[in-house]
Amino acid sequence: MAAITQTLAKTADQDATDSAPNVAKARIAAITQEAVAALRARVRGAVLTSGEDGYDAARRVWNATIDRRPDVIVRCAGAADVRAAVDFARSAGTVLAVRGGGHNIAGSAVCDGGVMIDLTPMKSVRVDPVARIARVEPGVTLGEFDREAQAFGLVTPTGINSTTGIAGLTLGGGFGWISRKFGLTIDNLMSVDVVTADGELVRASEKDHPELFWGLRSGGGNFGVVTSFEFRLQPLGPEVMSGLIVYPLSQARDLVRRYRDIVAAAPDELTCWFVMRAAPPLPFLPKEVHGTGIIAFAACYAGPMDAAERAMKPLRAMGTPIADVVGPHPFAGWQTALDPLLTPGARNYWKSHSFTALDDGLIDVLVAYANKLPSPETELALAQLGGAINRVPADATAYPHRNIAFLINLHTRWRDPAADATCIAWARSLFDACTPFASGGTYVNFIPEDDKDGVKRAYLGNARRLAAIKAKYDPHNLFRVNQNIRPTP
Repeated sequence: MAAITQTLAKTADQDATDSAPNVAKARIAAITQEAVAALRARVRGAVLTSGEDGYDAARRVWNATIDRRPDVIVRCAGAADVRAAVDFARSAGTVLAVRGGGHNIAGSAVCDGGVMIDLTPMKSVRVDPVARIARVEPGVTLGEFDREAQAFGLVTPTGINSTTGIAGLTLGGGFGWISRKFGLTIDNLMSVDVVTADGELVRASEKDHPELFWGLRSGGGNFGVVTSFEFRLQPLGPEVMSGLIVYPLSQARDLVRRYRDIVAAAPDELTCWFVMRAAPPLPFLPKEVHGTGIIAFAACYAGPMDAAERAMKPLRAMGTPIADVVGPHPFAGWQTALDPLLTPGARNYWKSHSFTALDDGLIDVLVAYANKLPSPETELALAQLGGAINRVPADATAYPHRNIAFLINLHTRWRDPAADATCIAWARSLFDACTPFASGGTYVNFIPEDDKDGVKRAYLGNARRLAAIKAKYDPHNLFRVNQNIRPTP
């Protein structure tokens, strides 16, 4: 067995909504080989240390800027393994990270030193098509969930990249192509089983531990490790009207203004996002367009095909596109459409803003920055929200942004570490330029590690209540490798 290194635990003297998940400064805790052997005897899954088969694969996450080395990785086979790993980390006084899908932009799935709980082996999805309920384990990806639910013509609103983990997406809120019709992922969450900081497995729902359940709906991994999610399912599919409409970037300013008017009158069933970027080598785009600037509108209609044709017509009549590939597609397939642009292994940095409207000044800023992208894979992605999302009160869950019409992700993506400074500076500059038009809020799942004020913007008026829940369920801040909420009474 490789030697186990010493681990630094993070100091607790931070603001109630401070993040910086991997800063370490306080007491030193040594994890001994004897302790690891005792953990192995208690765990049904695998316990890995540096140098062992599977260790490097388990610690590797989606964002290639993150390269951390836990002392111990516990690949959990079930809730009992999670309890054992939480007990181990708490007793050792060491830092603890929790991995679901490993997609979090800040890399909170993995820590330097300490213990990493790896939930990816927990893959069960059980669908009850009569009750329209699904029980889903935390290692499941969106694509895996979709395939099981769509076998019965059912869905839960999730995200837009099928390799994203259901756990992190849900705990942050969760939105995607059908959220305007069916709400956020958390709005369709009925209950969870969660291992708390004291190692107990509890059920949280509107009836059981209701405050904990409130906090888990957008509070991230601050309150425990969820070992099972219970979702309400909605009828949709197997086909939906969906696809891309692609134009030259030179037309973007006029097109976005037209888009703004069209989506303001759109029914909840229709969702349309747009992306400004360099054209990837997609098979339906002419070769001479590859690598040039484009604006692509991505639309999905969560309803009948005849109604979809009518609702999509204004979007498809905005101009003369390079390509229009809107049509009937399997919903599970549409959910994978952007996967080739979001594969693991690239370096990524995000900044995001929320907006109640698209002002002309904001459109001018976005178009100006889209014309000076720092890398071929960088994109400005604007999501249309509203609809059913905004008919839920701001204090009904920990997610407070129930008045937002749009959210933008300033997604820099590149391959060469030498480009780090250039790409990150572009995203920060654009973020600052957008700030005068923004709502002041942000989405917790899109916060990079270096954003010290991000958690405050994520929770706004719900922050104090979250801190009190944290004080009750995790008073010593064991679950701190995340967008951290400090426990305060």
